[in-house]
Amino acid sequence: MQEHEERKQRRLDARSLRGLAHPLRMQLLDALRHHGPATASQLAERLGESSGATSYHLRQLAEHGFVEDAPERGKGRERWWQAVDQSIRYDSTDFEDASPEVRGLTEVFMQEGAARHGRELAAWLATRDRWSQTWSSASDMSDATVRLTPDLAAELIGKMHALIDDYRGRVPDKDTPKSEQVRIHTHLFPIETD
Repeated sequence: MQEHEERKQRRLDARSLRGLAHPLRMQLLDALRHHGPATASQLAERLGESSGATSYHLRQLAEHGFVEDAPERGKGRERWWQAVDQSIRYDSTDFEDASPEVRGLTEVFMQEGAARHGRELAAWLATRDRWSQTWSSASDMSDATVRLTPDLAAELIGKMHALIDDYRGRVPDKDTPKSEQVRIHTHLFPIETD
Protein backbone atom coordinates (compact mmCIF):
# COMPACT_ATOMS: atom_id res chain seq x y z
CA MET A 1 0.00 0.00 0.00
CA GLN A 2 1.44 3.34 -0.97
CA GLU A 3 1.68 6.17 1.55
CA HIS A 4 -1.37 8.43 1.26
CA GLU A 5 -0.90 12.12 0.76
CA GLU A 6 -1.73 14.14 3.86
CA ARG A 7 -5.03 15.91 3.31
CA LYS A 8 -4.48 19.56 4.07
CA GLN A 9 -7.15 21.16 6.22
CA ARG A 10 -7.80 24.87 6.46
CA ARG A 11 -9.24 26.45 9.55
CA LEU A 12 -11.62 29.28 8.76
CA ASP A 13 -11.06 32.73 10.21
CA ALA A 14 -13.01 35.95 9.66
CA ARG A 15 -10.97 36.96 6.59
CA SER A 16 -11.20 33.59 4.85
CA LEU A 17 -14.90 33.35 5.70
CA ARG A 18 -15.44 36.60 3.76
CA GLY A 19 -13.91 34.93 0.71
CA LEU A 20 -15.83 31.68 0.98
CA ALA A 21 -19.29 32.44 2.37
CA HIS A 22 -21.15 32.54 -0.95
CA PRO A 23 -23.17 29.58 -2.29
CA LEU A 24 -21.50 29.53 -5.72
CA ARG A 25 -18.00 29.83 -4.26
CA MET A 26 -18.66 26.94 -1.94
CA GLN A 27 -20.00 24.87 -4.85
CA LEU A 28 -16.96 25.73 -6.98
CA LEU A 29 -14.58 24.71 -4.21
CA ASP A 30 -16.46 21.45 -3.65
CA ALA A 31 -16.36 20.67 -7.38
CA LEU A 32 -12.60 21.20 -7.50
CA ARG A 33 -12.07 19.06 -4.41
CA HIS A 34 -14.23 16.18 -5.61
CA HIS A 35 -13.49 16.20 -9.35
CA GLY A 36 -10.01 17.70 -9.55
CA PRO A 37 -8.66 20.63 -11.56
CA ALA A 38 -10.97 22.36 -14.04
CA THR A 39 -11.43 25.54 -16.04
CA ALA A 40 -14.04 28.20 -15.32
CA SER A 41 -15.96 27.05 -18.42
CA GLN A 42 -15.97 23.42 -17.32
CA LEU A 43 -17.17 24.40 -13.86
CA ALA A 44 -19.85 26.66 -15.36
CA GLU A 45 -21.19 23.74 -17.38
CA ARG A 46 -21.07 21.38 -14.38
CA LEU A 47 -22.88 23.84 -12.08
CA GLY A 48 -25.28 25.39 -14.60
CA GLU A 49 -23.77 28.87 -14.28
CA SER A 50 -22.23 31.36 -16.70
CA SER A 51 -18.49 31.16 -17.24
CA GLY A 52 -18.28 34.86 -16.32
CA ALA A 53 -19.78 34.13 -12.89
CA THR A 54 -17.56 31.10 -12.27
CA SER A 55 -14.48 33.01 -13.43
CA TYR A 56 -15.22 35.93 -11.09
CA HIS A 57 -15.87 33.71 -8.08
CA LEU A 58 -12.79 31.58 -8.77
CA ARG A 59 -10.68 34.74 -8.69
CA GLN A 60 -12.27 35.66 -5.35
CA LEU A 61 -11.50 32.20 -3.99
CA ALA A 62 -7.92 32.55 -5.23
CA GLU A 63 -7.56 35.95 -3.55
CA HIS A 64 -8.44 34.28 -0.25
CA GLY A 65 -6.18 31.27 -0.82
CA PHE A 66 -8.79 28.57 -1.42
CA VAL A 67 -7.88 27.83 -5.05
CA GLU A 68 -4.79 28.28 -7.19
CA ASP A 69 -3.65 27.83 -10.77
CA ALA A 70 -3.01 24.29 -11.95
CA PRO A 71 -0.29 25.27 -14.44
CA GLU A 72 0.52 21.71 -15.53
CA ARG A 73 -2.99 21.54 -17.02
CA GLY A 74 -3.15 24.88 -18.84
CA LYS A 75 -2.62 25.19 -22.57
CA GLY A 76 -2.24 28.65 -24.04
CA ARG A 77 -4.77 31.04 -22.55
CA GLU A 78 -6.77 28.28 -20.89
CA ARG A 79 -6.61 28.72 -17.12
CA TRP A 80 -7.03 25.67 -14.93
CA TRP A 81 -7.87 25.89 -11.23
CA GLN A 82 -7.31 23.48 -8.37
CA ALA A 83 -8.26 23.41 -4.69
CA VAL A 84 -5.48 24.31 -2.26
CA ASP A 85 -6.85 22.42 0.76
CA GLN A 86 -8.94 19.26 0.90
CA SER A 87 -11.11 20.17 3.86
CA ILE A 88 -12.25 23.11 5.94
CA ARG A 89 -12.49 23.26 9.69
CA TYR A 90 -15.06 25.61 11.14
CA ASP A 91 -14.80 26.17 14.89
CA SER A 92 -17.62 28.28 16.31
CA THR A 93 -15.41 29.43 19.19
CA ASP A 94 -13.34 31.38 16.64
CA PHE A 95 -16.38 33.58 15.96
CA GLU A 96 -17.85 34.13 19.42
CA ASP A 97 -17.07 37.88 19.46
CA ALA A 98 -17.51 38.40 15.72
CA SER A 99 -19.06 41.49 14.18
CA PRO A 100 -22.63 41.31 12.86
CA GLU A 101 -21.20 41.12 9.31
CA VAL A 102 -19.07 38.08 10.14
CA ARG A 103 -21.95 36.43 12.03
CA GLY A 104 -24.05 36.89 8.87
CA LEU A 105 -21.32 35.27 6.77
CA THR A 106 -21.16 32.43 9.27
CA GLU A 107 -24.89 31.89 8.76
CA VAL A 108 -24.44 31.78 4.96
CA PHE A 109 -21.58 29.29 5.33
CA MET A 110 -23.51 27.02 7.70
CA GLN A 111 -26.77 27.14 5.70
CA GLU A 112 -24.99 26.37 2.42
CA GLY A 113 -23.14 23.48 4.07
CA ALA A 114 -26.44 22.03 5.30
CA ALA A 115 -28.01 22.52 1.86
CA ARG A 116 -25.04 20.77 0.22
CA HIS A 117 -25.45 17.80 2.55
CA GLY A 118 -29.12 17.62 1.62
CA ARG A 119 -28.33 17.79 -2.12
CA GLU A 120 -25.70 15.05 -1.82
CA LEU A 121 -28.02 12.76 0.10
CA ALA A 122 -30.88 13.39 -2.36
CA ALA A 123 -28.53 12.63 -5.27
CA TRP A 124 -27.55 9.33 -3.64
CA LEU A 125 -31.17 8.37 -3.05
CA ALA A 126 -32.05 9.22 -6.66
CA THR A 127 -29.18 7.15 -8.09
CA ARG A 128 -28.77 4.32 -5.59
CA ASP A 129 -30.33 1.77 -7.98
CA ARG A 130 -27.37 2.34 -10.34
CA TRP A 131 -24.93 0.98 -7.75
CA SER A 132 -24.21 -2.64 -6.98
CA GLN A 133 -26.01 -4.40 -4.16
CA THR A 134 -22.67 -4.50 -2.35
CA TRP A 135 -22.45 -0.69 -2.35
CA SER A 136 -26.14 -0.31 -1.49
CA SER A 137 -25.64 -2.57 1.52
CA ALA A 138 -22.51 -0.62 2.53
CA SER A 139 -24.30 2.75 2.59
CA ASP A 140 -25.88 4.24 5.68
CA MET A 141 -28.57 6.76 6.49
CA SER A 142 -29.18 6.58 10.19
CA ASP A 143 -29.73 8.83 13.15
CA ALA A 144 -29.46 8.53 16.91
CA THR A 145 -30.45 10.56 19.91
CA VAL A 146 -28.38 10.44 23.10
CA ARG A 147 -28.11 12.65 26.16
CA LEU A 148 -24.67 14.29 26.44
CA THR A 149 -22.94 17.22 28.09
CA PRO A 150 -21.06 19.71 25.87
CA ASP A 151 -17.78 18.07 26.95
CA LEU A 152 -19.01 14.60 26.00
CA ALA A 153 -20.36 15.94 22.68
CA ALA A 154 -16.95 17.45 21.87
CA GLU A 155 -15.29 14.16 22.83
CA LEU A 156 -17.64 12.20 20.56
CA ILE A 157 -16.97 14.55 17.64
CA GLY A 158 -13.22 14.18 18.15
CA LYS A 159 -13.50 10.39 18.19
CA MET A 160 -15.67 10.34 15.06
CA HIS A 161 -13.17 12.53 13.19
CA ALA A 162 -10.26 10.39 14.38
CA LEU A 163 -12.05 7.25 13.20
CA ILE A 164 -12.69 8.76 9.77
CA ASP A 165 -9.06 9.90 9.55
CA ASP A 166 -7.97 6.33 10.36
CA TYR A 167 -9.68 5.17 7.14
CA ARG A 168 -7.92 7.72 4.91
CA GLY A 169 -5.28 6.05 2.81
CA ARG A 170 -6.33 2.46 3.51
CA VAL A 171 -7.16 2.14 -0.19
CA PRO A 172 -3.99 3.12 -2.02
CA ASP A 173 -5.46 4.65 -5.19
CA LYS A 174 -8.48 4.96 -7.46
CA ASP A 175 -7.41 1.89 -9.47
CA THR A 176 -8.08 -0.45 -6.54
CA PRO A 177 -10.92 -2.79 -7.59
CA LYS A 178 -14.36 -1.86 -6.21
CA SER A 179 -13.03 1.35 -4.59
CA GLU A 180 -15.11 4.52 -4.81
CA GLN A 181 -15.00 7.90 -3.15
CA VAL A 182 -17.57 8.08 -0.36
CA ARG A 183 -19.10 11.06 1.42
CA ILE A 184 -19.54 11.00 5.17
CA HIS A 185 -21.80 13.55 6.80
CA THR A 186 -21.80 13.97 10.54
CA HIS A 187 -24.08 16.31 12.39
CA LEU A 188 -24.23 16.70 16.14
CA PHE A 189 -26.48 19.35 17.66
CA PRO A 190 -28.75 19.79 20.68
CA ILE A 191 -32.51 19.50 20.22
CA GLU A 192 -35.50 20.84 22.12
CA THR A 193 -37.14 18.08 24.15
CA ASP A 194 -40.38 19.80 25.18
